[in-house]
Amino acid sequence: MAWQGLKLNLKVTQKQILTPGLVQMVSVLALNRLELREMINQEMIANPVLEEQSEEPTQTDNYSDETFLKEETEKVPEKPEANPFDEFDVGSFFNQYLDSGGDGGKSQEREVSERPSFEKFLSSPSGLSDHLQWQLSVTICSEAVKEIADSIIGNLDENGYLTASTEELAQNGKYSQDDLDDALAVVQDFDPIGVGARDLRECLLLQLKAFDPQNALAHQIVAEHLKQVQSNQLKEIARALNRPLEVVKRTLDVIKKLDPRPGLRYNKTEPRLVEPDVYFRKVDDQWQAFLNEDDMPQLRLSPTYRRLLARDAADRDVRNYVKERVHPSTVSRAVASKYAHTSQGVLELRSFFSESVNGPEGSGMSLLTLKRLVKKMIEEEDPTHPLTDEQIAKKLDDGGIHVTRRTVAKYREDMRIPSTHQRREKS
Repeated sequence: MAWQGLKLNLKVTQKQILTPGLVQMVSVLALNRLELREMINQEMIANPVLEEQSEEPTQTDNYSDETFLKEETEKVPEKPEANPFDEFDVGSFFNQYLDSGGDGGKSQEREVSERPSFEKFLSSPSGLSDHLQWQLSVTICSEAVKEIADSIIGNLDENGYLTASTEELAQNGKYSQDDLDDALAVVQDFDPIGVGARDLRECLLLQLKAFDPQNALAHQIVAEHLKQVQSNQLKEIARALNRPLEVVKRTLDVIKKLDPRPGLRYNKTEPRLVEPDVYFRKVDDQWQAFLNEDDMPQLRLSPTYRRLLARDAADRDVRNYVKERVHPSTVSRAVASKYAHTSQGVLELRSFFSESVNGPEGSGMSLLTLKRLVKKMIEEEDPTHPLTDEQIAKKLDDGGIHVTRRTVAKYREDMRIPSTHQRREKS
């Protein structure tokens, strides 16, 4: 028979506990200037103890003085004066004399009219889908073609490219191949020209067909040599087409004017209103940071509720009500979603901070500085013998900056710098 009894054990654990004050501080840290101002306004509405401090100097009251308490008590009238408007039924007046056409309420039946919301009078920016749907609504075609075209519009990405396959659009044989082809042709004929394309080649060909149908050389280069164009292999293209190099270059100038992302012009992100949280100013040859506190409400405890707390005769429930709403809070600001006004314009605060890598002699080097160093090496390279990622990593290593070839390739791609093969200019 096993012995069962009480045992005392010690156990060490780590537990993260967030106090209500810490939770509030963390939530405030995520707010920018506009959001913080809105939060303060909402707090003043919800909490009657808080009020905005005026710019006029206020006289400090001694809430413990007996004379003051007596004067304040005498200020409170024993019976409030009657308000003459309390006896006037405003709602009844509008119902009887305005809505009924001034018949004094004799008509018991009133027409209930549904008025459109004021939001319907506000204009909203038209997106790519709305723009295409409007064109589809005025297009004459069969119901099947219109249904497929509607599905095509719903499967376009922000650049205007079709992301759905033919099988998905056919919906398990519900539509014929002829209807699919007709619907795709309908959408590809809409403005902006190039939408509905399945790849870059088709997008550019649609635009050439509409804007420059007689340029056979441009059509041939896009259709057969687009990868060589991306690699800047102009001499190979001229040799394959048996055309002079200068003619090929002029034709490429035409191709470069085409829009590879036609849908973006209708999917532009609306500019967001921002206010700088910090000002950077140069004072006596030194840069200094100043908080932007313009138009920011300054809070204080309401003197009325402070008087209620100071009175010895105050009811206990009144004291508890006030004390529950008076609590210390720390209003801090973090880097995220914050902006700074500088001599170079309004910049996001996070742009002043960067990841660091091991620099010379073990010192930290900003990631942004390292990227600029890689870019400078590429700009100064020999165009006929461009540097490889491994050679760039070797040069950095010789300077005491230890990064791998894959890291260099990642930085180069982040800066949208072509590869060694694409940068090479052949003689």
